[in-house]
Amino acid sequence: MNKYDILIIGGGPAGITLTKNIKNKRNIGIMRPEDHSMIYCAMPYVIEDLLPYEKTLKTDSIVTETGADLIRDLAVEIDFENKIVKTEKDDNYGYNDLIIATGADPILPPIKGVELDGVMTFKSEKDLKKILSIVNSGVENVSVVGAGAIGIELAQALNEKGINTNLIDMMPTVLPNMLDKDIAEEAEAELKELGINLNLDKRVVELKGDSSLESIVLDNQDEIESELVIFAVGMKANVDFLKDSSLEIAADGILVNEKMETNIEDVYAVGDCVQFESGITDEVISGKLATNAVAMGRVLAANLLGKKRKYQGFYNGAATKVGGLYVGGTGLTEKLAAEKYDIITAQAKFKTAFPIMPFAKDVKLKLIVNKADRKVLGGQIISGEPVTDKVDKITMAVQYGLDVDQLLDFNYSSQPYQSFYPAHNLLVKAAEEAVKKIDS
Repeated sequence: MNKYDILIIGGGPAGITLTKNIKNKRNIGIMRPEDHSMIYCAMPYVIEDLLPYEKTLKTDSIVTETGADLIRDLAVEIDFENKIVKTEKDDNYGYNDLIIATGADPILPPIKGVELDGVMTFKSEKDLKKILSIVNSGVENVSVVGAGAIGIELAQALNEKGINTNLIDMMPTVLPNMLDKDIAEEAEAELKELGINLNLDKRVVELKGDSSLESIVLDNQDEIESELVIFAVGMKANVDFLKDSSLEIAADGILVNEKMETNIEDVYAVGDCVQFESGITDEVISGKLATNAVAMGRVLAANLLGKKRKYQGFYNGAATKVGGLYVGGTGLTEKLAAEKYDIITAQAKFKTAFPIMPFAKDVKLKLIVNKADRKVLGGQIISGEPVTDKVDKITMAVQYGLDVDQLLDFNYSSQPYQSFYPAHNLLVKAAEEAVKKIDS
């Protein structure tokens, strides 16, 4: 039986981050059943022929060059008392420290017809291959259920291939976990302009067909012709193989503390398979993002090397592209913040470059602010240029407890190609508007 100082179950962002940060300082084995680790968020761009399929596959060397052993196998049982992981290939692996980083799997809703051919989710290499095969076979009508970032990116990719594409969501706006209605409406207009059929505030109640999908029935009894439906409605922690063990598991995943420790000594968990809290409210929220998984992996790697770091919680900064627009959000939306705090919102709208430059595009920033302590709770951006840098600035303000008065003193840069005039800055302007509202 092979035994490792550290055995990692899972070869996604969290597991890879751990191996890269620990490297050869400890003897590591990393176990994954998949042929390849993938860049999941790039998969829609393969469908629309923006990227070749091979570009989404991570090379094994990303793990092996760190000195870790790559084990291609599936963990099926863990003997925590004797520190042994049992696998699908009937092999056993021992460990001193065990890290569970098994990720999460997409959810299929329990509705009539989910067993039909043409009903699927979207996460794995197998899923991508199947969709590519169906698209290349000449499918005419496709529906995507779930108007979050993945759903929107998928819908645009399928639409780009000339397929009649429907986007369906039970919420009244797109990107409901990222954007408030006032920002989301601009993204919705862009999707409609692309020719995507939006069906918002509607729920899928039945999938029809003999052996293969033919149509989708909504809760208002509308029936949409579809030969393929892809559900992007949420993720469930991949922990079923552990459900009868002594490991403490809650509704959204494995319970861990701020050091990524579970209730079992020498057993840790990171990434999408864990349940954790908001860094703002300290309440349990979903945070199944690769960026969160990587951050958890860094904290745990440092601790396994003798440091004393703590994971600060989910802020869930994220972004996507909608047609010619780039959108992003972080922290609490206005809707969520209003349920817990007395808030104000403030906006600023400038250009992405000096307005005299011929390519300058609109950019709008929204801040959500707690009136009581004047601290930033969240923010959103919509722009004609990429927004992740601005999303990250707002996240920093939220994470480190900055108030809008402090943002007034933010020292910014300016350049004709890259910003508004030196006379002002988007974040500072939004902070000014927030101060005016609070003090009025």
